[in-house]
Amino acid sequence: AGLIGGCGPSTPTSAGPVAGLGGEQPAAAQRLGFPVFATKNTTRVGGADPVADAAAVSQAVYPATSEANRPAVVALSDAGDWRTALAASVLMAAPLRAPLLFSQGHGLPAATADALRALRPVGSRAAGGARVISVGGAPHPGGLPYGAIGGADAYDRARAIDAYMARVRGGASEAVIVVSAEEPAYAMPAAGWAAKSGDPILFVHRDSIPVATRTALAAHQQPKIYVLGPGTVITNRVVAELRRMGTVHRIRGADPVSNAVAFARFIDGPFGWGAVDPGHGLVFASSRRPLDAAAAAPLSASGSYGPLLVLDAVAPLSPALDKYLLDIEPGYARDPVRGVYNHGWLIGDAQAIPLVAQGRIDTDLEIVPIASKSSPTPPRP
Repeated sequence: AGLIGGCGPSTPTSAGPVAGLGGEQPAAAQRLGFPVFATKNTTRVGGADPVADAAAVSQAVYPATSEANRPAVVALSDAGDWRTALAASVLMAAPLRAPLLFSQGHGLPAATADALRALRPVGSRAAGGARVISVGGAPHPGGLPYGAIGGADAYDRARAIDAYMARVRGGASEAVIVVSAEEPAYAMPAAGWAAKSGDPILFVHRDSIPVATRTALAAHQQPKIYVLGPGTVITNRVVAELRRMGTVHRIRGADPVSNAVAFARFIDGPFGWGAVDPGHGLVFASSRRPLDAAAAAPLSASGSYGPLLVLDAVAPLSPALDKYLLDIEPGYARDPVRGVYNHGWLIGDAQAIPLVAQGRIDTDLEIVPIASKSSPTPPRP
């Protein structure tokens, strides 16, 4: 746990170098992670569960080889509550830049404890000197200054996270993302955007709005509200009620895969990825593992930046996702060295994202001569 490829011992960064595999060792190339953990256009964070994925992502974003690449503060959330974890993704946004790790009940799993020791957060002035932010009752690691964000339930914790970010940022955001509390696969893409932008994630039921969500929206004073999901997931009745609290835009797809693609394409002024051309980082997670969206959120907010896309059980890829990747496929006229490139992060092991899907994603992301590129599909208005 805590390694991108998982092909060496689980040793914290602070412990020093880890010996690699020698060429004389059997199956060295495969054990080093090719093509299981890396291909020319993809890198897999191969955790067997979101706890390990979060530990690995945090160390990919913060290698902690010097104080310059250690985080100021780390967030801890319970792996038993996907809603709170998704809402806590926003803590990766400025000024905190806090990657998310998972607790399990009142304890820290080994991967999380190892990652904390490796990351050695330096302390955040914005968080009052805290090195750990405990969200929703997650435990406080001994010996580290911490802050806490509480809440009576997931809806109230999302409100409290939003209020906390407003305090450290010096004001509420102009935009809010509203997602389903019952359909996590439709809500997952919000995590990466929240981590990148600082726009909070709030939850609604299919046909009603929790009191805590109303309270949070009121604090934003008529924000731009972006509803993520179709009417079958969040009804028009809810959208009509939301319009009393701000300006509402719905971003929708008929299924979780299409919904994530619609969000990746969407742009409205400063809100949205607008990823309709080549040259992007992309993050892929299984619709069956919503916690992976929160675990992966720091990858959308650093490095090559980019949206989270959802994979379903269709092999190798659903037509909607395959078509989108071909729409943004890089091309070159004369020299690929002068081109732009896409890169994909895959979150989870082969049980989460099969190797055949990784192979197809790698192919779709490859830069090709313009003469062989598919005709791009116009972005949705």
